Amino acid sequence: MNSPTSRPARWQLRTRSLPLPAAGEPALLMGIVNVTPDSFSDGGLHAGVEAAVEHGLSLAAAGADILDVGGESTRPFAEPVSAEEEWRRVGDVVGRLAAQVNLPISIDTSKAVVARQAIAAGAEIINDVTGLEGDPEMADLARSTAAGICAMHMQGTPQTMQLEPTYTNVVEEIHAYLRARRDALLAAGIAPESICLDPGIGFGKTHEHNLTLMQQAGRFLDLGCPILIGHSRKGFLGKIVKQTCGREPTRAERDLVTAVTACNLAAQGIPIIRVHDVATVRLALAASSATR
Repeated sequence: MNSPTSRPARWQLRTRSLPLPAAGEPALLMGIVNVTPDSFSDGGLHAGVEAAVEHGLSLAAAGADILDVGGESTRPFAEPVSAEEEWRRVGDVVGRLAAQVNLPISIDTSKAVVARQAIAAGAEIINDVTGLEGDPEMADLARSTAAGICAMHMQGTPQTMQLEPTYTNVVEEIHAYLRARRDALLAAGIAPESICLDPGIGFGKTHEHNLTLMQQAGRFLDLGCPILIGHSRKGFLGKIVKQTCGREPTRAERDLVTAVTACNLAAQGIPIIRVHDVATVRLALAASSATR
């Protein structure tokens, strides 16, 4: 396990080791491939296999370092889908992208059966919004396959998380949760170098909670694991635009504020950022790094 003051140099995935940026270098980008009809930002745009694969290839060409494929929306109040339907949506997408790009593929799921099939199809990472708590078989699957894992914090479920999220100290409480999840996963036999942690921007947090987490994201680096932040196009960014411009934001404006805030995260030392528009964020990170 990395010491609390050390910065992990690599994230160990199922069959490869992913180098992480050193201090001052641009963050790695996890490109989002939503194969869903109802995701909050791009639901339905890439719901078919061909469209999703094409989108994944375009993200890879734009400079993505990881492709994250998901078949179940986790937007607020989203309805769950069966494992069979989730796999029907993502199975061919995972397999074809794993065969066509030399990038690690991540499966965004909280179901062990879906994760197991995705790993067999070539996925390297399990990205679980329940922190590997939603399915009792997930931690053992992660251990036995040696997949890289990303354990996220969420208060409640997608159906309840935005009803009335409450914290006394949002940063310290989520820090304590992620520390406890890290330790539980280690106790379950998962290799320390395989664990990545995500404070869960937008998952059971108010506008003010999200802003505080973004401002203090670097606080989580002392957990000794890679930290991933997924703030792309989230509602709190749209609220910033609305407060500034007095109207609902366009998608281009959400991508603009996503890129600007990604630069802030990278400046704090966050090594991995999950985004929709890889090209715009990649350019912003490069410019920020060159002129800092």
